[in-house]
Amino acid sequence: MSTTLQADGHFDELRAGSLGVRLARDAAEIDAAQSLRYDVFYEEMGAVPDAAARTSRRDVDRFDAVADHLIVLDHGDGSGRPRVVATYRMIDKPAAARIGHFYSADEYDIGPLLAFPGNVLEVGRSCVHPEYRGRQAMQLLWRGIAAYVARRQIDVLFGCASLHGIDPDRIAAELTYLHTHHLAPAELRPRAIASRFVEMRRIDPATLDPRRVLVRLPPLIKGYLRLGGWVGDGAVIDAQFNTTDVAIVVRTDQVTERYLRHYERGNAAED
Repeated sequence: MSTTLQADGHFDELRAGSLGVRLARDAAEIDAAQSLRYDVFYEEMGAVPDAAARTSRRDVDRFDAVADHLIVLDHGDGSGRPRVVATYRMIDKPAAARIGHFYSADEYDIGPLLAFPGNVLEVGRSCVHPEYRGRQAMQLLWRGIAAYVARRQIDVLFGCASLHGIDPDRIAAELTYLHTHHLAPAELRPRAIASRFVEMRRIDPATLDPRRVLVRLPPLIKGYLRLGGWVGDGAVIDAQFNTTDVAIVVRTDQVTERYLRHYERGNAAED
């Protein structure tokens, strides 16, 4: 299957069986993505909703209004309307300028990324419905990202990825491994802002068993690492979302042909 890119940056829906991926086209689809985010982040993962979120049962912030929302739809669930079962939020420089900054800037000094001469894209708010956490939904999200990256000529992806829980000592091995083996080069390295900086190198790296640590990393972070991704310096505790965040940076010219072109042409196989 080939990807048809449209002039406005949208692309024709990419299908794999009953599932498809594309950008949200209307307010109802964005609302469905925000509802899914609430279910996953608040109901499942233990985030603490404010009064508005508790009432609406939606995960909403001001960045949603300027973002593009990538969604995976299930056309075969029998409801008569495709069901949003996975989502990703994408914010480019012009969108961030309308807000005044990127979302990640609340946790990280992203000056090196803002100074980068190419096009950068912030990705985040990724989640998949529990019933769809096999390979297919995540493959489709990556296919959609690949199509978007190609159309917008994006050079660098970045954002915050999360490990569950707010006690960094419980994930000391994971944080130490990421800092030791996947630290971003200085010219692209975000650094946690001083007031929120949590040291990632928490134990002696010589004591790590990398294979065992990799098994424990969240699938999304492992996916970024497979794409040649790096982490920034310092973790950040997000008490509201019950997570420990790390900054992620991926240069798209380092995304291997095996992945970017693989997803672009719609091949469903993956290692």
